[in-house]
Amino acid sequence: MTAEILANPFKAALKQGDRQIGLWLAMADSYSAEICAGSGFDWLLLDGEHSPLDLRTMLAQLQSVAPYPTHAVVRPPTGDPVLIKQMLDIGAHSLLIPMVDTPEQAEMLVRATRYPPQGFRGVGAGIARAARWGRTPDYLDRANDEVCLLLQVETRTGLENLEAIATIDGVDGVFLGAADLSASLGHIGQPQHPEVVAAMERAIKLILACGKAPGLLATDETVASAYLAQGAQFVAVGVDALLLVQATQTLARRFKSGLPGPRSAGY
Repeated sequence: MTAEILANPFKAALKQGDRQIGLWLAMADSYSAEICAGSGFDWLLLDGEHSPLDLRTMLAQLQSVAPYPTHAVVRPPTGDPVLIKQMLDIGAHSLLIPMVDTPEQAEMLVRATRYPPQGFRGVGAGIARAARWGRTPDYLDRANDEVCLLLQVETRTGLENLEAIATIDGVDGVFLGAADLSASLGHIGQPQHPEVVAAMERAIKLILACGKAPGLLATDETVASAYLAQGAQFVAVGVDALLLVQATQTLARRFKSGLPGPRSAGY
């Protein structure tokens, strides 16, 4: 039981070079998260940057996803060591940190996710869900090795420092944020602009050459397939909120378009 609690199959899969197909969760709800957890995705991203997800709702989502054969990756709103400590303590095994621009940031984040002497994560395992409130006796010995740290590079500066970021020990993967990257490159709202696509493809090759896993979010199937063919390894192919928008709008339009229109006042 101890080994099962501590093991990080997502990290192991990335290390082996296995593709991991994911779904982005932006609805900040444990009930919808559980529905998605049974859908067959390898990983689910719990988004604390662009959704109203907070520490308690994140805990609820982790609990609702836990019984299912999928892996929760948690994204905090920022790379704050205090938030990172709390998220690890409530049971997050894998973190995706946004807006990483420099190797100095990356090194700090590696240390924030590790106990001393490798890092400076505060020790509170005795009262933490991650260690089952002290019932996992070897948690402190194994926690550092099972943390999966993914860093988001999504600016021109980040791209310029990509090799230095990706080669840092303790960084398991680099996620390319196409939306912010397109804005940083002067093409806001155009993640498929040729300059952005070329930058993404170069970045994927560089990340692979550094021995790390490249990742991204692409809700267009053609785009996602193209980046997978380029070597992207952990790819989210949909967003729960957008899927709900699309499905409800399509259903409403299909039925309303076939109904008679409102009668005029003369009838």
